[in-house]
Amino acid sequence: MKEGAKDSLVVCFGEMLIDFVPTVGGVSLAEAPTFKKAPGGAPANVAVGISKLGGSSAFIGKLGDDDFGYMLSDILKQNNVDNSGVRFDSTARTALAFITLRADGEREFLFFRHPSADMLLQESELDINLLEQARIFHYGSISLISDPCRSSHIAAMRIAKKSGSILSYDPNLRLALWPSAEAAREGIMSIWEQADVIKISEEEITFLTGYDDHTDDKVVLDKLFHPNLKLLIVTEGSEGCRYYTKEFKGRVPGVKVKPVDTTGAGDAFVGGMLSNLAFNLNLFEDEKLLREALLFANACGAVTVTERGAIPALPTKEAVLKLLGKVSPGWKAQT
Repeated sequence: MKEGAKDSLVVCFGEMLIDFVPTVGGVSLAEAPTFKKAPGGAPANVAVGISKLGGSSAFIGKLGDDDFGYMLSDILKQNNVDNSGVRFDSTARTALAFITLRADGEREFLFFRHPSADMLLQESELDINLLEQARIFHYGSISLISDPCRSSHIAAMRIAKKSGSILSYDPNLRLALWPSAEAAREGIMSIWEQADVIKISEEEITFLTGYDDHTDDKVVLDKLFHPNLKLLIVTEGSEGCRYYTKEFKGRVPGVKVKPVDTTGAGDAFVGGMLSNLAFNLNLFEDEKLLREALLFANACGAVTVTERGAIPALPTKEAVLKLLGKVSPGWKAQT
């Protein structure tokens, strides 16, 4: 772990898997001539994203006791992510996802998890020491779909919160993995009020609130903001993001690039935001600093969509600052 890491450690919890991505864009799974394998899984992507930006991160989750599982664990290590919280299951395989890239660069998913190893993490397998070191504990909702992983997820939140961690939540809705839309809505909202920071997409607003107008601040604040929440972020893809705190709200425009593949863009955004937040929790109170951090996060997402895959496309700090220097000549890097 990096020097001084304990003070700024972000621990990410949940799934890590293999993404199979067509080598050509704009085709269905059936039409794809060949696939390229790439490491993925939102919480793992965020952990790698933070580390590639120079931050300190760890991943907690379960992989199959198979070649893919060990490959993924090694990828974490190669990217300077602490993988001491990774466990291996001898009874289930590492999860696989086939992802089609449509002509517009958007994705469609086909998952192989029946069950996969990530779903079988037991509470007794949690690395409590690692959780207690977390300045920020970050997670999604896929780990809430079924036990035993769901109980382990809730226990991990409890341990991290008790140790003073900031809880960060990106629901990352994957409807196909839930038994029903109602189960997804209920599962995602079941831990909503415990989070300090939440990042959601416009589509998730519509799904969770039932309101079609995801641009309506009143809907967002009435339905999704809660008394314990320090920061709510709504991502708008290439258009940028909106932010809401108890004191202020606003919008930060996106950084325009030519997209090749949107896989991992949201995770790159979260990594960019959390890497800043881990070093400066004053972002919650200082709107100028928050806006700078969110512009940086937008640029992280923008760099990522210019390459295929998630983890391979996650940017270094240098790449992000270079892009920001091009689009915003007055930009000053925050240290």
